[in-house]
Amino acid sequence: MSYTVAVRTLCEFTAKRGDLDLRFTPSPDASEGRAGHAAIAARRPTGYETEIALTGVFGTLTVRGRADGYDPARQRLEEFKTYRGDLEAMRENQRALHWAQLRVYGALICEQLGLDALELALVYYEIGSGRETALVEHASAQQLRAEFESQCARFIAWAEQESAHRAARDLALAALRLPHATFREGQRDLAEAVWRAATQGRCLLIEAPTGIGKTIGTLFPQLKACARAGIDKVLFLSAKSPGRQLALDALDTLAAAQVDGEARDGEPRDAAPLPLRVLELVARDKACEHPDLACHGQSCPLARGFYDRLPAARAAALARVRLDRAALREVAREHAVCPYYLGQELTRWSDVIVGDYNYYFDVSAMLFMLGAHNQWRTSVLVDEAHNLPERARAMYSAELVQTRLDAVRRAASAPVKRALTRLARQWNAQNALQPHAWRASETLPEGLVAALGDVIAAIGDQLAQPALVRDAELERFYFDALHFVRMAERFDAQSIFDVTPLATRDAKRTRSTLCIRNIVPAGALRARMAAAHSVTLFSATLAPTRYYAEMLGLPANTVNVEIGTPFRAEQLDVRIARDISTRYKDRERSLDALVERVARQYDARPGNYLCFFSSYDYLQLAADAFVARHPHVSTWMQSRTMDEAQQQAFVARFVEGGCGIGFAVLGGAFGEGIDLPGTRLIGTFIATLGMPQVNPVNEAMRERMQSLYGAGFDYTYLIPGLRKVVQAAGRVIRTEHDRGVVHLLDDRFARPDVRALLPAWWQIG
Repeated sequence: MSYTVAVRTLCEFTAKRGDLDLRFTPSPDASEGRAGHAAIAARRPTGYETEIALTGVFGTLTVRGRADGYDPARQRLEEFKTYRGDLEAMRENQRALHWAQLRVYGALICEQLGLDALELALVYYEIGSGRETALVEHASAQQLRAEFESQCARFIAWAEQESAHRAARDLALAALRLPHATFREGQRDLAEAVWRAATQGRCLLIEAPTGIGKTIGTLFPQLKACARAGIDKVLFLSAKSPGRQLALDALDTLAAAQVDGEARDGEPRDAAPLPLRVLELVARDKACEHPDLACHGQSCPLARGFYDRLPAARAAALARVRLDRAALREVAREHAVCPYYLGQELTRWSDVIVGDYNYYFDVSAMLFMLGAHNQWRTSVLVDEAHNLPERARAMYSAELVQTRLDAVRRAASAPVKRALTRLARQWNAQNALQPHAWRASETLPEGLVAALGDVIAAIGDQLAQPALVRDAELERFYFDALHFVRMAERFDAQSIFDVTPLATRDAKRTRSTLCIRNIVPAGALRARMAAAHSVTLFSATLAPTRYYAEMLGLPANTVNVEIGTPFRAEQLDVRIARDISTRYKDRERSLDALVERVARQYDARPGNYLCFFSSYDYLQLAADAFVARHPHVSTWMQSRTMDEAQQQAFVARFVEGGCGIGFAVLGGAFGEGIDLPGTRLIGTFIATLGMPQVNPVNEAMRERMQSLYGAGFDYTYLIPGLRKVVQAAGRVIRTEHDRGVVHLLDDRFARPDVRALLPAWWQIG
């Protein structure tokens, strides 16, 4: 089998060495890089050639690339690199990669032009000053060819291994078997819709009820489609950790079901594992072994020599097939490398990647960027997709806090302080327009954005001087400013600019937070959706479909599918408390009735229940009242500061046959993504419509939604609120054998517009 590879990709695989070094240094952006290349080329003599296309072959490998410049008169090949600040501060692994690329280009041009020897020059161009520094060496064609062939041989060995893995993977996935004797009711329809979307390269929006096995029902057909559709990567993306764990568990179940023969005594017979590499991506703060150390070789032992040990660690990791957080950590420890960045490297060689939404949908999402660079054919599964609009709004919003500006200005150098002072004047001008009141605008203040650009340039120049002491707060403000300007470039009718006053000790001194607030993320997400081979967005609550299509920028040919429930109405007793109001002004007055309703249900059928509230304050108020009157009932409560271990402990209290009541916040960690079948949970009480708070920000959002879609209240308040309610209620019935009750504790649930957004199969008493 033949392979084609870019020069950069070949060198990144074979020539990177030295430390992992994540110390920040400002680097030129793409436009500055292009301008730098043009400036260097303009200084060269007549006859100088630029952008020389080069191709070379070794065995089954074809290597292609473009050299930056060649001077035929001097037989000198040049590679241009732009930078900022001190050239001596450039990372060792970067310099090694630059030389490797230049030497490969040298081998290719010697062969193309029949040269015996060549002068090689790495030309570094400092963007700020326009200064050139050339690092020069002479090499023979024979020497360059030998190095080229050595690199190609190493890459071919890996490529052949990867090709064999891909062939085995596709063969196994084409024969993939469902891990259960039959599909659950509704699960076959789900699987068929996902299969069609994956093989046809379509976008699919699919609403399927909780409890039918959506995770297996989407992963199974998606994987079976990989061979037919030529899919390189499957990305399973979720908003929360429980969803990602469900995906990993489902992939384990699928793998275990593929062994030869039937299970014996609950254990599968020996067989080769499913050749499917599954990688779990976790946040850096959760994977870091040394959070007190900086990410470079002079500080962290796992960064020191990272690229020297990476090949062995990579090979060991990929031999394991399943690369979840624990497996990555084990391999990383064996090879003394950073587990987080080992995981980042392994994305290139994994088949299924399980991670958070941000890895594909964020502004600078790693998986999206890698997919574009490597031209992967990627299928994306978006779990609990009802969360994506809100998460994407946050990704494409930006915020600056004036008190941070004050703090960095006090300690800044003279050039930076001058730029920050100009920015402060522009900022104060915004404060003066409507002092002490929140205000929004449909336009951005040009002077403010220009002043931010000057601040970015000034801080960038300072950060490019490695001898200076690092200022963490200055760097943080720099990154915030960069993101703000980046969002300013995207600013349109789907965003607003707003100013929020900050409370200060000095009433005469106004301070504020500036925000570019994304209202509709469709414009930002549209390119992400289009870049994937197929995208399947699934959830139990994706109604109305028009709302999600408009919020997420789905293509016009998106297929919308609604899977009917496999459950019977008699399995779930849904009751509306028409005598209770959970409006803020009515909460204390209705508290007695609420507590009494919970107690009556518990006395009538003791078991495990969940009570959901709109806020922690309301939760505490109700829990205190319930415990005071019914101290014999076991209770446990969600807190504001729960970590993952505490969340797991909360869920673990819901044991089969148990009795007790958990108090939780609607829309939090326990309102979705947890599976409590049987008697682990027999009922919920939902003491809120889940609607966002009425405040100036949400009212501005409502007005913008009204102008864009004519549905301001529904899009801002009602649909997001009722989505949380339905998700929470969906925790009760998980299998066809479950029976339970849902109490909707507010008279507004009886309104026709609210009832219309509740599941049609509910028979409400």
